[in-house]
Amino acid sequence: MQSIQVRALRDVGDREIQQLSDVLIDCVEGGASVSFMLPIARSTAIAFWKEAAAGVARGERILLAAADLTGSIVGTVQIIFAQAPNQPHRADVAKMLVHRRARRHGVGAALLTAAETAALDAGKTLLVLDTASGDAERLYARLGWQRCGVVPDYALLPGGGFCDTTFFYRKLSQPERL
Repeated sequence: MQSIQVRALRDVGDREIQQLSDVLIDCVEGGASVSFMLPIARSTAIAFWKEAAAGVARGERILLAAADLTGSIVGTVQIIFAQAPNQPHRADVAKMLVHRRARRHGVGAALLTAAETAALDAGKTLLVLDTASGDAERLYARLGWQRCGVVPDYALLPGGGFCDTTFFYRKLSQPERL
C-alpha cells in the first residue's frame, strides 16, 4: 500500500456499508476482540454499520475510513462523543479496524492521526480507547498515547475465551498559531 487516503464518511451509502462490513468481518475472523463473536454473519456486520451511519447522521460520532489506491476501504475508526453533560471535552475512539491485507502499511497510524485531528476540530481535548491487541498497544504507545492499565478478562475473543483489555488516553491540544 503506497498511498492511503483517510476521509470522514458523512453520507454512508450501500457501497461503503459493504466495504466497512468486509473490514469488520475480516478483523473478527482474524481474532480481533471488537464486540462480535464467531461466526459473524454479513447481516450482523451490515446492521452494525447502518447503526453507526445513523449515529453519524445524528451527530453522535465521526466515522473515518481509509481507502487504498483503488478506492476500497481497508480501515476505519470512529470518534464517539461522550453523552454525559460533565464530559463535553471528551470522546471515545472506537472500532479501529484495519483489514489484515492492509496491516503494517501505515493505515492504523493514518487513521489514528486523522481521528485526533477530527476530534480536536470538533472541540474535544481528551480521547480514550481500549484494546485487546498487542500490535495496537504498540501503535498507540508509539503515537504518544498514555497507557492507563489493564482490566483482566474484560471481554471475550471472537472464538471464545477471555481476553485482557488495555486502556489508553491522549490529551489533545490546539497547535500553536503563528
